[in-house]
Amino acid sequence: MTNPLQRRPNQDGRHTPNLWPVWLVAPGALLIVGAAAFGLYHGTELLLSSESTGKRPVGVQDVIKTTVTVLTLIGAVLAALYAYRKQLLDEGTSHRADSTQLTERYTKAAEQLGHEQAAVRLAGVYAMARLADDWPEQRQVCVDVLCAYLRMPYETDTTTPAFRHGEREVRLTIIRTIRNHLQNPTTDTTWCGLNLDFTGATFDGGDFTGSFFSGGEVDFGGSTFSGGDTYFRHAIFSGGQIYFNGTTFSGGRIYFNDATFSGGRVYFFRSTFSGGQVNFGESIFSDGEVDFGRVKFAGGQVYFNRSKFAGGKVFFTSSEYDSGVVSFVRSTFSGGEVLFSGSTFSGAKIDFSSAIFSGSAVSFTGSKYVGSEVFFTGSAFSGGEVSFRLSTYDGGEVSFIHSAFSGGEVSFSGSTYSGGIVRFQASRVHAAAAVHWEPFPAIPVNQE
Repeated sequence: MTNPLQRRPNQDGRHTPNLWPVWLVAPGALLIVGAAAFGLYHGTELLLSSESTGKRPVGVQDVIKTTVTVLTLIGAVLAALYAYRKQLLDEGTSHRADSTQLTERYTKAAEQLGHEQAAVRLAGVYAMARLADDWPEQRQVCVDVLCAYLRMPYETDTTTPAFRHGEREVRLTIIRTIRNHLQNPTTDTTWCGLNLDFTGATFDGGDFTGSFFSGGEVDFGGSTFSGGDTYFRHAIFSGGQIYFNGTTFSGGRIYFNDATFSGGRVYFFRSTFSGGQVNFGESIFSDGEVDFGRVKFAGGQVYFNRSKFAGGKVFFTSSEYDSGVVSFVRSTFSGGEVLFSGSTFSGAKIDFSSAIFSGSAVSFTGSKYVGSEVFFTGSAFSGGEVSFRLSTYDGGEVSFIHSAFSGGEVSFSGSTYSGGIVRFQASRVHAAAAVHWEPFPAIPVNQE
């Protein structure tokens, strides 16, 4: 037999309140109210009598009036408590209903994402994104599902059995949906600050234009950009940690044009540029850290043309320049640190032509020039410190033709020259510049 006083078991992690039977509650309530009224009546009579000593005796009507007033106040308080409890129960019921509905929507969207037909998978993408907007408590989970879809094996070769028609459009839609939620960090439905895990994903296009990477962890580690056009134009990297570690850029065109690196940490550590084109043109590096350490340039074209290095730290340390083109033409180094220390220039073309070194600490210390073409043609050294110390020159060509040394410090001290070509023809040297030429013949001051 069921015990009427026993609570019902928890359902879905929630306690369901139990209401006692009316036949039990009603008589008990009458007895309690009657006892309370009797006690209040006599208590009130005694209280009023004690206060009216030596005066006119207290009438029965006064006692009843005071008792009814007290009972009315108690009743009002109890009614308010009952109404509050009922509101809590109603809110709990509504919340459980909402949670059930959201869970059902999640299940349906996940099933759609796994459907064989691309049109159904597309519907699943939009359904999961809408659910993320409506369900802040589980927004990260919904976003994780969309990112996980991009991490799944993806065949781009249309001639193989594993190729799925319509799959590229589904993936581009997911990327576009994520981008749309990274445009404004202040909106209620923003995904800025959430973790985005793209590790090992394959990208043959996609648009992250104007995205704010302002918090959380964004991981492209081990990803492959193999074709199509992928856009990070006007993206802002202002906080959190963004990983491109071990990423392979082997084809297509990837645009970071006009991106701003103003805080946080962005890692391209041990990435490989082996084909295609990666463009950081006119980007701004003003704070935080950007790490291209131990990167291998083995083909393709990488452009930093007209970029501004005004603060923070940018590392190209211990990188290998084997083939392809890496260009910093007309870039400005006016603040912060930019480090190429310990790099090996063995076959690529590295171009700093018309660059301006006016305030940064730029270091090529300990680098090896064994076969590349490295151009500083027409560059201006007007401030800051540029170090070529302890470097080795035994092949390739390094050109400072038509460069201007008008300020700051430039040093080749401790370097070794055993082969290759190093040119300083038509360079202009001002008296204000501190240039340490060793092991090359000193160029006398020719500009006042």
